[in-house]
Amino acid sequence: MNSPDQPLPTFDEVLLCTPQTTAEQVELFLRRCLIPGCVGEKIYTMLYADELTYDVSRGAEKLFQRLQRYNICSTYRLIILCNCEREHSYIPSAFSQYKVHMIPQRPLAEIQQYLQHHYRVAPPSGSAASVFKDNMCVGIVASKRAGMGK
Repeated sequence: MNSPDQPLPTFDEVLLCTPQTTAEQVELFLRRCLIPGCVGEKIYTMLYADELTYDVSRGAEKLFQRLQRYNICSTYRLIILCNCEREHSYIPSAFSQYKVHMIPQRPLAEIQQYLQHHYRVAPPSGSAASVFKDNMCVGIVASKRAGMGK
């Protein structure tokens, strides 16, 4: 958000982890991040890394250590985001020495304005986004109560 005109991350910079995420997917992602030639201004992010299975998590840690040991890449930008309620799962424990507690530094309204800037479709584009509020191409529907049909 410090550079409002900077594009949002691309598909190769973000890995959304689930229990079904394979070791191969994690390895390819870490290699893109950690091997020279792939490094630039990109910020690589693993979301919900605490959801990975034990075997996949262990393999990711070993690959990270191997690449670090051989000093394959000394400068990289890797962010691993985990659910704070699962901080004792494998990945958060294995990478705990790098842990940084983060509290959002911007007010909600400013964050919403930033996202609206990047997710608004220019009119008249004939896009399906034209049916959504303010020509937004994404949206979040939330409810304070579960099971309310949202």
